[in-house]
Amino acid sequence: MPKIDAHQHFWKYDPARHGWIGDSMKVIQRDFMPDDLEPVLHAHGIDGCVLVQVDQNQQENEFQLANAQANDFIKGVVGWVDLQAEDIEQQLASLSKHKKLKGFRHILQGEADDAFMLRSAFRNGIGKLRKFGFTYDILIFPKHLKNACELVKEFPDQSFVLDHLAKPYIKAGKIEEWKKDIGALAQFDNVMCKVSGMVTEADWKNWQKADFHPYLDAAVDSFGMDRLMFGSDWPVCLCAADYTQVVDLIDDYFSSFSRSEQAAFWGGNAARFYNLE
Repeated sequence: MPKIDAHQHFWKYDPARHGWIGDSMKVIQRDFMPDDLEPVLHAHGIDGCVLVQVDQNQQENEFQLANAQANDFIKGVVGWVDLQAEDIEQQLASLSKHKKLKGFRHILQGEADDAFMLRSAFRNGIGKLRKFGFTYDILIFPKHLKNACELVKEFPDQSFVLDHLAKPYIKAGKIEEWKKDIGALAQFDNVMCKVSGMVTEADWKNWQKADFHPYLDAAVDSFGMDRLMFGSDWPVCLCAADYTQVVDLIDDYFSSFSRSEQAAFWGGNAARFYNLE
């Protein structure tokens, strides 16, 4: 079974375009490209990755698909498209010719309207994805989980994956409401979940492996091992941990699981969800 990092990014750093990379994140205020990641994946025995959008424009798809085209280890791309566009179906038809383009994501966590995902125009776009075999990555905060339940319930045949466990409040140790809402979302079997982005939700300088265990327990209890997948969130993770620390943290937790469960988590589930080759 191949090992897949189901969530990572590339960018050519631009202070204006990437304003979200603030001064507390100076370590990632630079370019990150395939040549930076390939040796890291190789060193950890990871066979490939899923490249996820950063910018929300048409050029982002061209940039990331060019990276994927030039590098075999990039197995799939999660791009961006304006799901609210009137001609969304025509855009998706055109984009479907790109074999490595597997799905889309919108930065819902950055929208001022917490119910953005429930807008009729946005839902119209979501409703067109399945026709072309596209997945959808849900990027949200815990406060958006109830709305996410409404969205995925409306589209039972659409494949969704929750990014970063909805970014639980690990640093603050808050878990109860998030745990309840994660459990509710997991009731919909068209939703998977990425175990990714955890270290940057913890205390960047002082986290301990044990800090993550209650959240990992909840993820496993809610989704089961056939709907969880590993993602590093590299290079964003570098703000709090290097790639080895991220892998070790996750490997340590899942080491007692069966070989088949580990194989599914480390690659099988991602390959199935994104239809990777």
